[in-house]
Amino acid sequence: MGALLIVLLCLPLAAAALSFGRSTRLAEAASLIAALAAFTLTITLALSVRHGASHATLGQWLRLDSLGAVFLLATGLLYAAGAAFSIGYLRAGAHRAGFTSYARRYYIFLNLFGWTMLLVPLMNDFGTLWVAVELTTIVSVLLVAVDRTDAALEAAWKYVLLASVGLGIGLLAVILLYAAGTGPLGDAYIPRFASYLAVAHRLPNVQVEFAFLLAVIGFGTKVGFAPLHTWLPDAHSEAPSPVSALLSGALLANAFYAILRFYQVTAPAAGDRFPRSVLLVFGTASLVLAALFVLRQENYKRLLAYSTIEHMGVIAIGIGFGVRLAVAGALFHVINHAAAKGLAFFGSGSLLRRYDSKQIEQVRGAAATLPWSGPMFLAAALSLSGLPVAGVFRSEFQIVSGGFSRPADVWVALLIVFVNLAFLGVLWQAGRMVLTPAEPGAARGETSGWMVAAMGACLVVVIGLGFHLPSGLAALLQHAAGSLGVSG
Repeated sequence: MGALLIVLLCLPLAAAALSFGRSTRLAEAASLIAALAAFTLTITLALSVRHGASHATLGQWLRLDSLGAVFLLATGLLYAAGAAFSIGYLRAGAHRAGFTSYARRYYIFLNLFGWTMLLVPLMNDFGTLWVAVELTTIVSVLLVAVDRTDAALEAAWKYVLLASVGLGIGLLAVILLYAAGTGPLGDAYIPRFASYLAVAHRLPNVQVEFAFLLAVIGFGTKVGFAPLHTWLPDAHSEAPSPVSALLSGALLANAFYAILRFYQVTAPAAGDRFPRSVLLVFGTASLVLAALFVLRQENYKRLLAYSTIEHMGVIAIGIGFGVRLAVAGALFHVINHAAAKGLAFFGSGSLLRRYDSKQIEQVRGAAATLPWSGPMFLAAALSLSGLPVAGVFRSEFQIVSGGFSRPADVWVALLIVFVNLAFLGVLWQAGRMVLTPAEPGAARGETSGWMVAAMGACLVVVIGLGFHLPSGLAALLQHAAGSLGVSG
């Protein structure tokens, strides 16, 4: 299985190399095949580690365990769906001047982005983990700016400034944790996760707690935690819609994964009360801010961006409850959110191609003009709002149930109130776009079958996980929750 880790990372690199050619069709095919193969491998690898096994290769520099597999699955899903959606999304603009050059740049960056995000959950130490997260920033900035409009360049510039500051703080957290480990591990060592866990009880408490706080602030900038979120609505609204889906469902989750690795060390070293409290505070602040901003959005891509901040807050609160049921629910929410937000941003891409506007007021009657994409966009809004048949409802219900199992009533109450407030905002805005009457004489039909197929695939995951949690995935989530040191 260790060799499969290398194959997994070679696939997007090969697709990026093939995209350098002048054939757009070759870039499309290479990207789609590589992404689908990568997703298949992520499922295979996740099933193989679901009961606590791990796979390592390249002298222990690459390693996959159950916690990393959860985030690898979310990334693989969106990489595959995004590659398929991109074919139709880009072809809709094939008539524009310079399309071939634009498509080549897009597919090169898309595959490099997929590679960096697949790399993050496979890193085996804090140093290379930081490097991998930094690589995701570099490539994603290029994708945010790929359209070269003034707004896209401004959003990319804002993103790179704030993310660089955040990751600088994240690097300080890595350095501080390394210094904390010099006592039990010596002056020169590789800061591998397992090394810290083996000597956690001998690490200085205050130093480890401070490193964790810096990690939450630093990597939390990439997660979109309030008040460090200000780059996120701009970047999500200006990036191409398939890229927005990857940013929302995979990039932010991978940054949160880095925080969880710090949590994994901090909890046994200093007790879990401090890291749980930090996550509860940042998660609740993000949830409250996002729920309020959702109500006043006029741009539907920015609406989805604030919804992303809301769900990152929900995941942080779930981990902060510190109960296995809630933590497993939070990790399950990572996958559910990836599928639902992929569906939503793909739907926003279909709306943008049809209406040529990101303004909510300019989109009317989408159910009539886009007979497949319109209803699926509304289904995405319903699932993100916690409709009972969607996987998001199932994972949020687990989180709330876990919160009630320990003295956390205030945090649970805040979670329920502001999740429902965000529910009303997202559903109201989406309903206005989809269910209102279409303009007289409006054309009816989909922009591309590729776009519909990618949305349909995400919808199957969203609804399927709402009705049934496969035993293999359930085992993976339970073991991943256990690896964070939580009890029943």
